[in-house]
This record gives sequence, structure tokens and C-alpha cells, in this order.
Amino acid sequence: MAVEIVGGGRKPTMVVGIDDSEHSYYALNWTLQHFFAPGQAQQYHLVFLTSKPPASSVIGIAGLVTAELLPAVELDLKRSSARVIDKAKEMCSEVVDVSYEVLEGDARSVLCEAVDRHHADVLVVGSHGYGAWKRAVLGSVSDYCSHHAHCTVMIVKRPKNKIHS
Repeated sequence: MAVEIVGGGRKPTMVVGIDDSEHSYYALNWTLQHFFAPGQAQQYHLVFLTSKPPASSVIGIAGLVTAELLPAVELDLKRSSARVIDKAKEMCSEVVDVSYEVLEGDARSVLCEAVDRHHADVLVVGSHGYGAWKRAVLGSVSDYCSHHAHCTVMIVKRPKNKIHS
């Protein structure tokens, strides 16, 4: 959703991918401090996005095959996503031009699709700081987005001396 500016131009859009990790909240806080400080003119339409994996994929990963667990897992995933959005809303209480989305799917593809859908100028993601081995095994959302998103990708890495966001 492009936001129109008086005079006919398009207000740039910044998509921030968040999950329920300290790294993600650090990236969100850093972004707010540097681009959305109180009293500062808001130059971007801000879109916060979190992805929710399908319950069936979580059950498949856990090795559990009972369909009876599906509704409970789905409810837990929805609650977790709601917590992430609630925390983002709390942190962004002074941001005027902001929207929030929860989309189902793998975070990598959800973020890249959102960039295209919103015609985003910037995508911000946090870095979990995985080493080469963990990145190879688990996959890195930030690495994937840096290669596949059709916009500038800003990867915010939490300094090692920062314990909490």
C-alpha cells in the first residue's frame, strides 16, 4: 500500500520484519531511534510484519503426527504473533503512519513478497548473529532477504555488549 503525499508523490515505505526475539526487538528499537524519533518529521510509511508458520509445518517439524494437536498449535501460534504485534505497537506508540501485519508462511518469502506488495524502499531485519554452520543448517532470513528482496535491505545487528533490547 503506497501512501500518497500531498503534491502527488509517494511516501517511501519501510517494512520491518519482526519476530519474538531480542535481536528483532533491538532492530525495531534501533530503527525507531534513527528514523522515527519523537518530534522528527516522519519520512516513511512504516509497515511491521511478522510471519506465522502454518501449524501443520510446526507439527511436522516436531515429529508429531496427530491431527488433534493442530488446533492447539494454531492457537498458540496466533497468540505468539499477537504478542509480537502488541509489543511492536507499544514500542511505536508515537509513530503516526504505521501499519501491522501477520502473514502465514516462511519469514523469508513473506518478507520479500511484502516488499513487492508495498513497493517498499527499505526492508529492515534483525540479525541473530548465527555463525556459518548455523546459517547453513537453519537458513538465515537476513541473508535470504539481502539477496532476494527488491529494495535496500538493512540488517541491524545487536552489539555483543547489548544484553537486552
